[in-house]
Amino acid sequence: MKQEKISSSISFAGNHTSIFTFHLSVCMDKLQATDVLRESNLVGSGSFGSVYKGILRSETAIAVKVFNLQVDEAFKSFDTECEVLRNLLHRNLVKVITCCSNVYFKALVLEYMPNGSLDKFLYSHNYFLDIKQRLSIMIDAACALEYLHRGCSSPVIHCDLKPCNVLLDEDMVTHLSDFGISKVLGDDESDLYTKTIATLGYIAPDTPLKYGQDGLVSTKCDVYIYGIMLLETFTRRKPNQFEGDLSLKLWVSCSLQEAVMDIVDANLLTSSGNRLQKEIDVVASIMKVALDCCVESPTGRTNMKDVVGTLQKIKIQLLAC
Repeated sequence: MKQEKISSSISFAGNHTSIFTFHLSVCMDKLQATDVLRESNLVGSGSFGSVYKGILRSETAIAVKVFNLQVDEAFKSFDTECEVLRNLLHRNLVKVITCCSNVYFKALVLEYMPNGSLDKFLYSHNYFLDIKQRLSIMIDAACALEYLHRGCSSPVIHCDLKPCNVLLDEDMVTHLSDFGISKVLGDDESDLYTKTIATLGYIAPDTPLKYGQDGLVSTKCDVYIYGIMLLETFTRRKPNQFEGDLSLKLWVSCSLQEAVMDIVDANLLTSSGNRLQKEIDVVASIMKVALDCCVESPTGRTNMKDVVGTLQKIKIQLLAC
């Protein structure tokens, strides 16, 4: 969920607003937090609710994710996030402090990410990430996915990877967020049927293309979308801005061999001479990793363990430039 400051808010029908405000106040009083439900504290909004910034009396910043219970799917989204996040512990996953839940009100209290999202840094003119920063962020994201896929007692499929769900703390360390549509695989399961409710442009070809349609998902779906997100991070082109038969993946794969500088974010490659060529080689290597993630057939795709290892080697190569 985005952590940029925006002007929208949750709307409620009838007297739900006063009930909602009351239960939020009770929740925040228990946390000894200052009043949260102000427009100035709104830092993000999504399909199932909004995120507010709060301050505990200890002066610790928190993010309060309030679910809009006027949306039917919000109930399931809340339950899913609680189920998934309570069993996860990794430096690159957003941490849950507590949850507040009753028939009128549901919220998650999360650690606050002061640097917002990767989306903000990619598409705002006020921010910039160099090659090393982008690579570090994406290595962190890959580490989080490797943990979800291989490090948990039951593999977790995130199902909603995109730059606005890649949050950054004060040290620019990545924390994956928004597990509202995640899936937990059971014993001996490698995939499962579910409805597609992910964001268009961030859906693997082996999942159904129509929103709400049943289809198979697996950890390989996360791998595919990670590859798309890796391409987006270094090209600064959104996957849903292409039309017809052209896609971000096809555009990169057709241009990679001969025209790396034509596809990479123009702000990235500003060096000259020998250093420029080394940076081009690094970015080309990153693009190849991304395309290995985006192989059409799930069985032909790489896995996140190999992605982490390869990107870490590329980072060493970059630091030697």
